[in-house]
Amino acid sequence: MQKLVRHLQQKKEAALARHGLKLWEYEILWRLRSVGEPYRMAPTHLAQGLGVHPATLTNRLDRLQLAGLITREHAPADRRSLLVGLTPQGAATWAAVIDDQREAEATLLAPLAEKELGHLAALLRVVALAVEEDGPPLMPHVD
Repeated sequence: MQKLVRHLQQKKEAALARHGLKLWEYEILWRLRSVGEPYRMAPTHLAQGLGVHPATLTNRLDRLQLAGLITREHAPADRRSLLVGLTPQGAATWAAVIDDQREAEATLLAPLAEKELGHLAALLRVVALAVEEDGPPLMPHVD
């Protein structure tokens, strides 16, 4: 299992490099994308979800905004609050990395027949649910 994880991690790192992203940049884009349209959230929720100090996140957001991957806007309901949002360029960059990862996973699983893929998916679902029982959800959510 560890060798498969390492293999996919190397593929992910290569995809990030091809698209000019660092892992922490990808993780911010991924968090924003994962909350659904309009792909915005409060910086405090973003920092909590990423497990980083708000000051660290501010510096990172500055860099992503300068690169044109995110925006920071006042919240419509409360102009004192800010929302971090994904730009079209940020969404396209995230999608390109995901496409590369999807291709790497498809290549890895290519030797399996359709029925075997179904069995594997069912077994992995059981494992994922068991992991979530003992800890946080594997997919992020917004309160």
